[in-house]
Amino acid sequence: MQLPTDNFILEALDKGLEIGPTAIARNIDKSQSTVHERLRVLIEYGLVEKVDDGYYTITDAGHAYLEGELDADSLEPDDS
Repeated sequence: MQLPTDNFILEALDKGLEIGPTAIARNIDKSQSTVHERLRVLIEYGLVEKVDDGYYTITDAGHAYLEGELDADSLEPDDS
């Protein structure tokens, strides 16, 4: 994972909202392309899921990671 950008994205999604990359980018002061790229990786590792066209939410694993209950080094990409 790419810290701290990934952490910023997860924290933005941890507010209980389903939001898109543009809103995330604005809130974490990163480019929309960076957010898109990192969202793809976070989805691949099961920390974020796409809930609708252009909207994302944090998963239970994402919450566990933010709370320090899940080590990012133990994560593996989903091959499906």
